[in-house]
Amino acid sequence: MTEYQCTIKKPVSVSGTGLHTGQQGTLTFKPAPTGHGVVFCRVDKPEKPLIKAHVSNVVDTSRGTTIGVNGTRVYTIEHVMASLTGLGIDNVLIELDMEETPIRDGSARYFVEALTEAGIQVQDKPREYLIIDEELRIDNDEKGFWLSISPAGDYSVDVTIDYGTQVLNVQNASMGSLGDFAVQIAPCRTFVFLHELEYLLGNNLIKGGDLSNAIVFVNRKVSQEELDRLAELFNKPKVKVKEEGILNNLELHFPNEPARHKLLDVVGDLSLVGMRIKGHVKAYRPGHYANTEFAKIIFNQYFNQINHEKRTAIRPAERAGL
Repeated sequence: MTEYQCTIKKPVSVSGTGLHTGQQGTLTFKPAPTGHGVVFCRVDKPEKPLIKAHVSNVVDTSRGTTIGVNGTRVYTIEHVMASLTGLGIDNVLIELDMEETPIRDGSARYFVEALTEAGIQVQDKPREYLIIDEELRIDNDEKGFWLSISPAGDYSVDVTIDYGTQVLNVQNASMGSLGDFAVQIAPCRTFVFLHELEYLLGNNLIKGGDLSNAIVFVNRKVSQEELDRLAELFNKPKVKVKEEGILNNLELHFPNEPARHKLLDVVGDLSLVGMRIKGHVKAYRPGHYANTEFAKIIFNQYFNQINHEKRTAIRPAERAGL
């Protein structure tokens, strides 16, 4: 059965603060024609530059996935990209009046809700798929990660994380198909260890975060004085460590929410190959660098193949311009 490209029926916006920049602003999804793909537009700049969401435009992965062209950047796009992929939306223009997408609660939930409210419009051009026909893999012993993708009739993802700590050791998460994304994966929030949080705060690298948009794991003994200081930093009356080793700023949606969030990031980052994928992804200790490096491998493997198939599908008369 032929599947067709999709866009949204009407514009819809999500407002909030950027996690790392601390900037406040609005992201607006707008319908786009077939073949458009996902394109960001920085409307806060006079020239309103466009940046295609593609792995060739990735410029940084240190604290999220950042794309950029000619010095103009959009930070932390992975949750937005995962939402579009999870809902089957191929073509959209994303207007943004700041440098970074809103973090909201650290998940993809608010983007999924907004896009669902806008409605999905089926378009009149068939969707093209990148169909995996042989296993591809990336291994990095130094950083301790690997990812693979193998042939499959649908798109599925299995993720394993292992931080070697008592509070967050080995966790697994699976998504059997993109139909599971909105309910099982989208609500899962980002997480951080307390020592990482303190480093980010101390180096002014997390300007828009608070205790409502991240799961904070505490893997060492913390004094009440430190907890009081955290409460003051995040404008909370009191902070304490729960039995499961996380701060009491929130309740987990799932016991394996951290692994599910890493799966969310994998979906978002691998969407930067620029086409829908049919294949089974496995990832061990993934992160934005690992994900985007693997996306480059997938794209480079199949780009020439796809173009060759398109060229050979044209009749000789058409190639001659007749």
